Amino acid sequence: MLRLASYNVENLFERAKILNHTEWVNGIDSETRLVSGRDVLDGFAKLNALLAHPIYSSSDKVEIVRLMESLGLKESDESKFVLLRRNRGTFVTRKNGALNVVANGREDWIGWLELTTEAVNERATQNTARVIRNVDAQIMVVVEAEHRPSLVRFNEQTLGPIADWRFDHVLLIDGNDARGIDVGLFTRAPYAIDFMRSHVDEMVNGKRVFSRDCAEFHITLPDGRNLAILANHFKSKGNGRPADNDALRNKQAKRVREIYEGLRASNVELIAVMGDLNDSPDRDTLSPLLREGSDLKDASEIEGFDFAGRPGTWGDGEAKDKIDYILMSPALFQLARGGGIYRAGVWGGRNGTLFPHLPEIENAAQAASDHAAIYVDLDF
Repeated sequence: MLRLASYNVENLFERAKILNHTEWVNGIDSETRLVSGRDVLDGFAKLNALLAHPIYSSSDKVEIVRLMESLGLKESDESKFVLLRRNRGTFVTRKNGALNVVANGREDWIGWLELTTEAVNERATQNTARVIRNVDAQIMVVVEAEHRPSLVRFNEQTLGPIADWRFDHVLLIDGNDARGIDVGLFTRAPYAIDFMRSHVDEMVNGKRVFSRDCAEFHITLPDGRNLAILANHFKSKGNGRPADNDALRNKQAKRVREIYEGLRASNVELIAVMGDLNDSPDRDTLSPLLREGSDLKDASEIEGFDFAGRPGTWGDGEAKDKIDYILMSPALFQLARGGGIYRAGVWGGRNGTLFPHLPEIENAAQAASDHAAIYVDLDF
């Protein structure tokens, strides 16, 4: 029996500070003029886009100053949430309390913006390892991992001592998100990653399709068949206009459907579309994968699927919070013998009393993740 799982680990060792901002929706931070975490990320994205302009017009310079001030960068290159790195050339000057853009375009200076990071609660990382130990999957998609070195370090230094076993193979390449929230794959023998294909550079109408990546992993099974996994993390409902976010998730779902059908056409029968799709099944954004003639089957349709008392996979586990998925091709679904949601790593409600959690989780900061892990058991 092969257990296949997906888990949004919400970073293991370092995480962008703004993603841990407690006043995510309301309230004014003392070090910025922006009123929410979403506004910080929106301002960060807008400023990055402006800095890429080959020529800075007068209006560009006014907006650059406005955005830098709103991000707390008026007096210094580093604020609570954002860091401006300047390697060469002169971009801005600060004199008499005034911020001035002196560069006339992107070629006048070398540098970039970064989101500042902070260490993840050590107990939370250990509890992430306990969740993975308890799920006990042979193949696991991980979402929101910083980079491959962090996965390797976690596997060897945290998971190994806690679980008394480790994954044999770890693979992740950086995606399109500057916050270090990428998708990767863990596998245990005898399941080795044969090859992977990235879709980070795919464009539609001059814009990248995937917020992170649709990482395509191929695993040769002991019987010689090929298992293809499409690991995803779709656009969130966070920063940006809701209509734009919905449109991007829909575009991502359409492209994943095309990749899936391309694999089917090349005689790959065992395919799983997995990860955090950031929307519930009833929304039209995911229709290309869940309806519109799609033959993909949701793991929750497996007879005897264990919902662990609630339908959702994020937060409090309500129906609208079902955002993590394992979708299977017909041939793969025929091999499914069970599955479920493992939510013991989630705190659950303000006081952590909505459902049982790991005894090692004593407060919300020590939760393994806001996401439950999901898994299916396949009869190979």
